[in-house]
Amino acid sequence: MDSAKEAMANALSHLEKKLVNIRAGKASPSMVSGVMVDYYGSPTPINQVANVSTPDGMTISIQPWEKTLIPEIEKGIHAANLGFNPMNNGESVIINVPPLTEERRMELAKQAKAECEETKVGVRNDRKTANNDIKDLDISEDMQKNLEIDIQELTDSHINKIDDIFHKKESEIMKV
Repeated sequence: MDSAKEAMANALSHLEKKLVNIRAGKASPSMVSGVMVDYYGSPTPINQVANVSTPDGMTISIQPWEKTLIPEIEKGIHAANLGFNPMNNGESVIINVPPLTEERRMELAKQAKAECEETKVGVRNDRKTANNDIKDLDISEDMQKNLEIDIQELTDSHINKIDDIFHKKESEIMKV
């Protein structure tokens, strides 16, 4: 039972990490968190070679610790295929985050829905594993039924949390 609870909680936290990367219109340092920069021959996360900040809701500023990295940071942003056009002023790399079109908002909402559905499948698989584990236990049929009911309630609560997370993210994405 505890392993099922832990597995379902892990599925939720994984979902939240995935949804952070789906942008919702305003600039955020997490939008470039997956960008890798060639740092003296080894791919390095951008936040380990530069300070990433958002001076306003539409701009991401990337201040490298070494000015020689500016071209590598620009290459990394292009390679990450985020749809951003980085500019540099000799000191830092600046990304203007364009407002989302209605079509792009729909696409992002669909992507968020797909992530949520995938997480629901994971939670249901965790339920199945837990139910199979119960059958292997040497306990009475009544105890098995009670444990199965507890696991179903746990599953339902996690599915509801996933739905809540999706609705919150969807409204965030669709808000102009």
